[in-house]
Amino acid sequence: MDQKSEAEIVARVLKGDKQAYAMLVDAYKSPIYNLAYRMTGSSDDADDLTQDTFIRAYQYLWRYDTRRTFFTWLYTLALNLIRSHLRKKNKYNKSSEELSAHLLSDKNPSPETDLIETQEINVYLLRLEEESRALLIMKYMQELSFEEITQITGKSLSAVKMSVYRGLEKLKELLTESRI
Repeated sequence: MDQKSEAEIVARVLKGDKQAYAMLVDAYKSPIYNLAYRMTGSSDDADDLTQDTFIRAYQYLWRYDTRRTFFTWLYTLALNLIRSHLRKKNKYNKSSEELSAHLLSDKNPSPETDLIETQEINVYLLRLEEESRALLIMKYMQELSFEEITQITGKSLSAVKMSVYRGLEKLKELLTESRI
C-alpha cells in the first residue's frame, strides 16, 4: 500500500468511516504479528501485542503525520509496545534454556507462524540484546530499508548500520558457539 492510499484511508477513518480502518489492519497485521512473535517468542503474546498495537493506533490516529508512511508510524508504535511488554515481563533475562523450552512448547501457533523460518533462529534472536534483536528483525525479516529503520528508531543512518552489523556479528557468534 502506498503512502497516498494510507493517508486517504486515515482521512476516511478520521472523518468517521470506522470500516476503512480494517483495510489498514488487513494490510499490516502480518508484519506486526511477526515482529511481536520474534521479539517475544510467544504466539499468545504476539496476538495480544498485535491487537494492542492496532487498538492504540486507532485511538491515536489523529497524531499520525501523513508526511510519513503509516507503516513506519505503526511499526514504531508496535515496537514501543513490545519493548514495554518485555520490560514488564523481564523476558529478556530468561536463560537460553528457558527460551528454547518456551519456543518449542508453543502449542498455539497462528497461521502467521508459517512465515517464520526456523525455531532455532528465533531462539538465538531472543538471546540477543533487545535493540539488536529488533534491528535484525526489521532489516532481515521484515526487509525494511536502513532509511525506514532510521525513521522508526530515530537513530542516524550510520548508527543503524553499525548496530545491525554488530547484531549480525553477535548472532554469528551465538550460532558458532552452539555448533561447537
